[in-house]
Amino acid sequence: MEAIRTTPTDREVIIRIERVDFTGVSLLARYGVFVMSTSSDALSASPAVSVILPVLNEEAHLAEAIRAILSQDYSGKFEVILALGPSKDHTNKIANQLALQDSRIVLVESPTGKTAAGLNLALAKSTGEVVVRVDGHAEIPTNYITLAVQTLKETGAVNVGGVMAAEGVTHFEKAVATAMRSSFGVGASKFHTGGAAGDVDTVYLGVFVKSALASAGGFDERFIRAQDWELNHRLRKNGGRVYFDPRLHVTYRPRPTFRKLARQYFEYGRWRRVVSRRHSGTVNYRYLAPPFTLLGTTASIVLGLTISPILFVPAIVYVLFVIGGSIRISQTIRELITLIAVLPVMHFSWGWGFITSPRSIVPRD
Repeated sequence: MEAIRTTPTDREVIIRIERVDFTGVSLLARYGVFVMSTSSDALSASPAVSVILPVLNEEAHLAEAIRAILSQDYSGKFEVILALGPSKDHTNKIANQLALQDSRIVLVESPTGKTAAGLNLALAKSTGEVVVRVDGHAEIPTNYITLAVQTLKETGAVNVGGVMAAEGVTHFEKAVATAMRSSFGVGASKFHTGGAAGDVDTVYLGVFVKSALASAGGFDERFIRAQDWELNHRLRKNGGRVYFDPRLHVTYRPRPTFRKLARQYFEYGRWRRVVSRRHSGTVNYRYLAPPFTLLGTTASIVLGLTISPILFVPAIVYVLFVIGGSIRISQTIRELITLIAVLPVMHFSWGWGFITSPRSIVPRD
């Protein structure tokens, strides 16, 4: 690949990539050359924006997600790049129809359908100074890009994000959304529960300065889940700021069944353990609470049955916590009953995934 010719400023350098062994940064090999900046100071007045989406089996939500992106009030130029995986539904047909209707939509093939690989393929195709990540089942408000670019410039951050505003359609999805927006369900993570603006470890989705994203090596394609958290760790390690702004709300559609919810949180726990192994010192109490709760509750029940009823106390305390939390956050009796089942599924699935996460899932370099 020929080098991209440009004139570097005092904050930029040109790097030629001859060979890349680390599979997680295969994006570097695709580009060949990167222009890196240490902050968002070099952004132009109205930087061009590339919105990238990894898309797989999203026929129920894709059209709405794209409609929300194309309705942005942003004054600069922007494009929408869809990395299309091998969907088993009508997702790709919908994507092609959308691309025919609007020239700003660009389609790229993502053979594996894996999130990180799709993001890297879309990123390699992108032309904007700013990269906005959106999922095929998420909807951004009209002023999302405008606010995000403004925040990048004002804070000097290399990635900004906001609230993962879970909203359900069915009764079950609404109960899950309530749990996901509450500290009883997911702990005190700002991108779930909201909070004051400021520096954070990670954000939901993200709006990136492209040069900083590229210099970090893009998304690690070995990570099936938690690739956002892992990437943000590398961005911060490179000296970049990751910034939370509560004004940035993204509508998120929860899983529709207990089985899919359990699978989702099992994967969350499994891959968060992978991140903790690869990056020491990144685990805090919030991540350890689910596995310890699962182990403690299970041990309490077993010991209570085999040794003494007094040992049921830890399990009873957890049950009371779930009931009390459900009472506090529920709006109706029906939602209360559903939450009493939803909260343990989220907690225990995450905990079991964390405990059983194999070391071999992502080999070390």
